[in-house]
Amino acid sequence: MADALFTPPPAESRSSMRLPLLVGGGVVLLVVVLLLVFGHHKVEAPTTVAPLDAYATSLPLSSIEMSEATSPFAGGRSTYIDGKVTNNGDKTVTGISVQTIFKADDGQTVSLQTVPLTLIRTREPYVDTQPVSIAPVAPGASAEFRLIFEGLPQSWNQKQPELRIVGVQSK
Repeated sequence: MADALFTPPPAESRSSMRLPLLVGGGVVLLVVVLLLVFGHHKVEAPTTVAPLDAYATSLPLSSIEMSEATSPFAGGRSTYIDGKVTNNGDKTVTGISVQTIFKADDGQTVSLQTVPLTLIRTREPYVDTQPVSIAPVAPGASAEFRLIFEGLPQSWNQKQPELRIVGVQSK
């Protein structure tokens, strides 16, 4: 009887252990494939010009300048639009969305993008930006801003795009 207590159980064959591993691996693979197929939704770019926000007339954009930088690491080109926004209204602005309309030489729209306006926090040693919500623009105040664009089409005429304030958050 004592020998039975210390005797190891019979070893399972390797083939009987492979089946649960294969089934588990197959289930994991199936889940990954389903996530790739059904989890990848294409984000549609806006195709129509949005209406101006009701408060847009109180937020004139001025001193607009464009610049460009090429990143050897990202392998692309970034286009920057800097300027100044002034709050001529009576509300404190906590967010601004700007729709930009980039055109070709023939006047056709080649890119229509809506981006958040970010405020320039510092310029030295490099330009650093922050959301408007971090530094709201009070009535009567002005702030420098930057819009950043990546991968604009080659057909863009390199002229300043039309800038339209299509969303304003305030308090």
